[in-house]
Amino acid sequence: MTNIRRRGLLLVLSSPSGAGKSTLSRRLLEKDPDITMSISTTTRSPRPGEVDGRDYHFVSVAEFERLVAEDGFLEHAKVFDNYYGTPAAPVEAALKQGKDILFDIDWQGTQQLAQKTKGDLVRIFILPPNKKELERRLKSRAQDSDEVVAKRMSKANQEISHWAEYDYVIINNDLEEAEQELFAILRAERLKRERQTGLVDFVKELMGEA
Repeated sequence: MTNIRRRGLLLVLSSPSGAGKSTLSRRLLEKDPDITMSISTTTRSPRPGEVDGRDYHFVSVAEFERLVAEDGFLEHAKVFDNYYGTPAAPVEAALKQGKDILFDIDWQGTQQLAQKTKGDLVRIFILPPNKKELERRLKSRAQDSDEVVAKRMSKANQEISHWAEYDYVIINNDLEEAEQELFAILRAERLKRERQTGLVDFVKELMGEA
């Protein structure tokens, strides 16, 4: 197999809460050693089992606002009364090294990311098969109260309305099929000519040998 030097890409998965983006993200990270998760900074409190620096960088509101003022985020947004942001420096360094980074962010963050990263960005929106299934998945997680579940359901239409801003849409009716579609998209995007920065040198060498 010929390995061609390439620039990394930023893979964004967005969806309404409960549509399956976190499960698909976890499966992708477990099976593909060439992609890592972007660690967001947030002002929300850690959930049981979450570790600072592994799952999120947990900071105070004051610290978050300081980072915003210093232009330290590629994107940031307020979601369900908490702030989330993507630190710029580690992402930019990874791209130059040819590493891929996965983002689990909403449409607001994706819009901001698109303004700063342009050709490096691949956007995928995950849709549930229907609203009834979406509500069932939210309740089955047993992470949120009935009040929070209702709040997430009421916001689902607003989130879904942004589907057309994405490069790809996956309907997560069957998790195995959705996973296969996700891997197919990633493989195709990695093979794009403009991302393979080593092709020019490879072709020059190839032509010289002819």
